[in-house]
Amino acid sequence: MAPPSSPPPPPTVSRPDWPVPTLKLRIDDLSHPGIKLFFDNVDPIRVMHDAAVAVFRWLYVTTDKAPKHVQSILLVLRPMDGVARPKEIHFACQHIVNCTDRCADEIRGVLVHEVVHCFQYNGQGACPGGLVEGVADWVRLCSGFVPPHWKPGGERWDAGYHVTAYFLQWLTERYGEGTVPEINELMRDAPYDEHIFKTVTGRKIGKLWKLYNEQLGGGGGGDGVVSTCSDPPET
Repeated sequence: MAPPSSPPPPPTVSRPDWPVPTLKLRIDDLSHPGIKLFFDNVDPIRVMHDAAVAVFRWLYVTTDKAPKHVQSILLVLRPMDGVARPKEIHFACQHIVNCTDRCADEIRGVLVHEVVHCFQYNGQGACPGGLVEGVADWVRLCSGFVPPHWKPGGERWDAGYHVTAYFLQWLTERYGEGTVPEINELMRDAPYDEHIFKTVTGRKIGKLWKLYNEQLGGGGGGDGVVSTCSDPPET
């Protein structure tokens, strides 16, 4: 089915043993209109805590697998180009202003994406940037914060961001809820190798991308739409 028009909030059910790090906030320009919008729309403690819990629940599922090496995350709200940069997350105030009409969801979605970067594995630095960004947007997709311009499809599976996120969600629907967490786990202690996709699914990445595009075009018997994630298992 199509993504919901009003995305639900990210998972907020916490456990005392989730390794949520110390969360810090710095504001570089109190006079920027984006700062008022930020505080009018979200509680900084709640939104950062929820982002961390969402990453643990979607990408690691159980507390024993959740990374414990991140001691703190600093969120910096400041004037700058772009959107955000991550463990120290710099959030562009102007981006908040640019998304005034859907401010709360965009703040939550961006922070979920950036917090993923604080915890995900990257194949000892060898993982393609498109997959790194795609995993982050996959968690955002699963958390329900889908911007209106997102849609399935693209030129390459590793184009990144929502293009790769929808592909990863298709893999999840086809091969099971643990697919993306397993791909992530295989990049923990070894250099990235695209054969991890065959290890997890039994098919090479090229074949998987072909099958995905066939389904989007109706060749797979589907409706051409990749659905958003179902609720993660409770642990």
